[in-house]
Amino acid sequence: MTSMTDYTKNLLGRSVVGRRPALPSAVFIALGTGGSDASGVSGEPSGTGYARQAVTFFGTGLQYNISQVRFTFTSAPGTLTHIGVFDALTAGNPLLWAPLATPVTLTVPGIVNIPVNSLNVVGD
Repeated sequence: MTSMTDYTKNLLGRSVVGRRPALPSAVFIALGTGGSDASGVSGEPSGTGYARQAVTFFGTGLQYNISQVRFTFTSAPGTLTHIGVFDALTAGNPLLWAPLATPVTLTVPGIVNIPVNSLNVVGD
């Protein structure tokens, strides 16, 4: 992930000055058609069987996903260009976002897999 959202920047800012904000207890991966520091991922598919997927990270410093992340689409979502991390399965707060290394285009129902160790998170 290349960019922290404004929400995450504020969360970390409060943390380093001892304000002890509530940190996420779980995180969920999202796909979409855009992204920004303000909103995280935007343009999440709807009506396609899509749902954010829970993910667990591991590491010291650089964090890696420890299991495959699998998105199943019951109808074509079109072209997906961005990936993000949220603190909830639906709605919630955007934490991180990045453009996909290679956009994914599905013109029919299908599956998007993110392999183990391919999502990397490190502080800038």
